[in-house]
Amino acid sequence: MAPTTVDSVLFQIGSVSSPLKSRKNAPRQGNEGAPEAWIDIDPMFAEALLGMAVGDDIILLTWLHLGNREVMQVRPRNDPRNPITGVFATRSPDRPNPIGLHRVTVLEITGLRLRISPLEAVDGTPLIDIKPVIHDQDG
Repeated sequence: MAPTTVDSVLFQIGSVSSPLKSRKNAPRQGNEGAPEAWIDIDPMFAEALLGMAVGDDIILLTWLHLGNREVMQVRPRNDPRNPITGVFATRSPDRPNPIGLHRVTVLEITGLRLRISPLEAVDGTPLIDIKPVIHDQDG
């Protein structure tokens, strides 16, 4: 049975501008030494930045365009000592829908550019959404 496709369209709202030029040299997670990067927002989505401020914690959703969409199982962190694991139980960029999830902090906003940190996505990675981090109001 062939997989069902979602009848919708994703808009690329921007892209990553990063010193990381290859997947091979990128940290696996942002907190593992990932650098600052810039997010360039497409002018079509300029109004969507209203209310964003320096210091905000945000979640970036990216399209991991270098991921292999046919991979269903991996050894986590590419470590041969780890057992084979289904990609839905990992953060592997190789998966049926290679959507990246990155928690970052806004360091600077210059027009349609956001300087953020830390980001492990490589240069040219498409950005598909931005969401605010909701902080627990109770504690």
